[in-house]
Amino acid sequence: MKKASKDQKKKVVLAYSGGLDTSVIIPWLKENYDCEVIAFAADLGQGDCDAPALKKKAIATGASKCYVLDLRKEFLEDYVWPTVRAGAKYEGTYLLGTSFARPLIAKYQVLIAQQEGAYAVSHGATGKGNDQVRFELTYAALDPTLVVIAPWKDPKWEFHSREAMVDYAAKRKIPITVTKKKIYSEDGNLWHLSHEGGILEQPDLEHKYDMLKLSNTYESAPNKPAHVTISFDKGTPVAVNGKKLGPVELLEFLNKIGGEHACGLLDIVENRLVGLKSRGVYETPGGTLLYKAHECLEQIVLDKETLFEKQKMSMTYANLVYNGQWFTPLRQAMDAFIAETQKVVTGDVTLKLYKGNVIPAGMKSPFSLYDMDLGGFSDVEMYDQKDATGFIHCFGLPMKTRALLLGKKNNVDFGSTKIIK
Repeated sequence: MKKASKDQKKKVVLAYSGGLDTSVIIPWLKENYDCEVIAFAADLGQGDCDAPALKKKAIATGASKCYVLDLRKEFLEDYVWPTVRAGAKYEGTYLLGTSFARPLIAKYQVLIAQQEGAYAVSHGATGKGNDQVRFELTYAALDPTLVVIAPWKDPKWEFHSREAMVDYAAKRKIPITVTKKKIYSEDGNLWHLSHEGGILEQPDLEHKYDMLKLSNTYESAPNKPAHVTISFDKGTPVAVNGKKLGPVELLEFLNKIGGEHACGLLDIVENRLVGLKSRGVYETPGGTLLYKAHECLEQIVLDKETLFEKQKMSMTYANLVYNGQWFTPLRQAMDAFIAETQKVVTGDVTLKLYKGNVIPAGMKSPFSLYDMDLGGFSDVEMYDQKDATGFIHCFGLPMKTRALLLGKKNNVDFGSTKIIK
């Protein structure tokens, strides 16, 4: 790593979004660390990542330089698609939209720091959230020599609320879009948009979904359903309605139709890694369709034991991603197992979308294990129903043996069940 000369200020690379926190952090770093701040913004498809405007804003706020990199394709192919193939959902619901974005941002932040000869990296994540862990674990995995400056945990940090930061920005004429009335903390990318703060900090109150940007509400969604067919090749989505699309175009299409029909709206209280609970509203329209279609396809192509083990592994995978442990040997090893299972996850799934509901409406695959004759009620040569008698006898033998040996000591609790004569 290059060392700054005596007459040259040390460099710090800041993960920059142009939002409230990082806009305030640029001048704060300069004032408190007497450093040169290099901003880095990742275009992950958040929609408002206008490179010229973002660079202009960062420079006007005090940055000496601003990198803006289009990472949408890499984001989907190397981070999102592997997580979809894993079927990973944190606590069974959250589709990890913020979680797998952070390692990618932090990776490029490290690369820029090395290129610029910076001694430190910085982020705007708070000390109460998950993102601090995701950023800092990635720094540690990729370049442990870098100093980490996390303002929200710094003794010099004088702000104790987002409202105080709004006042700071106003005094220094830093352009921001957040107001004290609508002070939701948002994080968006091509995969999702999350909302926290404001009324959402009160789980006993119903909110008005006035923050939505990707989706209709359930009430405003069309009264007529729509159908969409998603095609997969070895677990990776490759086409919609028979038309092959690149990863970015494919997800943009699914976001549009899914959002129109209010699919993928999630209002949850989740357990953060640091030990507290938080409430958030997530919009993941296209992602919700992909997860459902992928699950449907796996149901017909994977055998029972493989599907069972994969479903168990999906919970571990989700925790790794949520906890910021992307660059770990365990995740890489799990990817190897998952890749083997996905060799047969090829085919088409049709979904019906209606007011937030995602309903399976047909699935087919050249590797389907579903036999219409075998799965029906009619007798077939391959399956003799009388064989089930012996199967049940063997399968239930431990339970029957226990009951016979214990006799009356096998005190079964029938609860309040009564026999009516």
